[in-house]
Amino acid sequence: MKPIRLMSGFFTVGLWTLLSRVLGFVRDIMIAAYLGTGPVAEAFLAAFALPNLFRRFFAEGAFNMAFVPMFSKKLEAGEDPQKFAQDAFVGLGAILTVFTVIGVIFMPALVTMMVSGFLGTERFDLAVYYGRIAFPYILFISLSALLSGVLNATGRFTAAAAAPVLLNVIFVAAFVIGSLVIEDDDQMAMGLALAYAVPVAGIAQLALVWFAAKRAGFALRVGRPKLTPELKRLAVIAAPAALAGGVVQINLLVGRQVASFFDGALAWLNYADRLYQLPLGVVGIAIGVVLLPDLSRRLRAGDQAGGKEAFNRASEISLALTIPAAVALMIIPVPLVSVIFERGAFTSEATAATALAVAVYGLGLPAFVLQKTFQPLFFAREDTKRPFYYALIALVLNAALAIGLSPIIGYIAAAVGTSLTGWATAFLLWRGSRTMGAAADFDARFKARIGRIILAAVGMGVILAIAAHLMQPLFAMGMIRYLALLALVLIGVVSYFGVGQLIGAFKLSEFKRNLRR
Repeated sequence: MKPIRLMSGFFTVGLWTLLSRVLGFVRDIMIAAYLGTGPVAEAFLAAFALPNLFRRFFAEGAFNMAFVPMFSKKLEAGEDPQKFAQDAFVGLGAILTVFTVIGVIFMPALVTMMVSGFLGTERFDLAVYYGRIAFPYILFISLSALLSGVLNATGRFTAAAAAPVLLNVIFVAAFVIGSLVIEDDDQMAMGLALAYAVPVAGIAQLALVWFAAKRAGFALRVGRPKLTPELKRLAVIAAPAALAGGVVQINLLVGRQVASFFDGALAWLNYADRLYQLPLGVVGIAIGVVLLPDLSRRLRAGDQAGGKEAFNRASEISLALTIPAAVALMIIPVPLVSVIFERGAFTSEATAATALAVAVYGLGLPAFVLQKTFQPLFFAREDTKRPFYYALIALVLNAALAIGLSPIIGYIAAAVGTSLTGWATAFLLWRGSRTMGAAADFDARFKARIGRIILAAVGMGVILAIAAHLMQPLFAMGMIRYLALLALVLIGVVSYFGVGQLIGAFKLSEFKRNLRR
């Protein structure tokens, strides 16, 4: 994959992810307005987080990080990639079917593992009830992730990137239908409707990518699992990647445990998570999805120079887009949260608590994106052991920070632990990559531009702070506040790209060329 095609793939994934995140905001705005930060909201959010947590282990976080490089190399060499993908599909399906049944049976234990602060409250029983309905999502979404890996490895990014849009479309549809048929203020019934929407969305996502894979020549079928030598090797590689690929989710699990002991905190952190996940999803995840198969093919072909170019351009474009986003999250969290979420059951107190978490998560955003660019350097070489060791260090550090600081600073300790651990993990991955030769080095262009990117983002931050102060009265004026936030965002975008172009942080023509492609 040439660098230009790499960037066009990144923008394809990024734009579909952006659409998914926007619809996700619509979903969360509805949840915040109808359920607020009360027990039903927290119970549903905990139940929905469970299959998503394990998805990181079985799908993106572990299985796919091992599967995609092996599949890409077989595709490059013509070593029957169809059979390998079929065996992996059936094997993963069998494991997840058993795991799903166990998870539904032992749901009280899983809820306790995630949010032990719910014990003895109505939140616990509701979370168990909703969790048993939502948990089968893990089966459908993990198989979808494998099929997405097949599509991404063949350079077909659209269907895999569009699949998450279905999740939020179905959520919004469930909410609209529920609002029409459920009596006013029946929050438990609305929570139940949302819980049933989760597995339905998983089935829809699986169907979309299955048909796309079939059109690409990989019609994978249900069958009897066989433990082939290649699957054994895949399992050996995937086992340590279960922690390495899902380190953010594991750290969030610790954060949820801490937050569960503070009423409303789980919801505050969830809504804050949605805000910082927007740039992380659009940029970081898109880079990781496109970069991993590209690096795997280049290593197979012995193209070290091409691998270095791909790694550097991926790092450069991701930081050019996420550093200003991080600055914005730290400078204007209150206007963002108040305009997006504050209505109905979501109060001004919830806005203040959520905005603080947004600012802290923003501090760690560039680190989370750097992890997405460094991890493919290891996984493309089928090296999952060192990221596993780094993940263990990160887990210990995050637990120490989140648990140790919670008696002092309360729920925000969870966000502090997540962000600081993100930087520690990025540093460990960078240091570990120093043994990989020139392909993992930052080139002269990256080194020349990164300082200017930071300077442009700081300049944007100063302008944003001044503008937000002058526009503060507008954010309390009904419908005017939406236009005010839009104007504030546009001020940030124009100032960042204007300053960046002037000082040579990037060239706008590069963004335009990649978007056209």
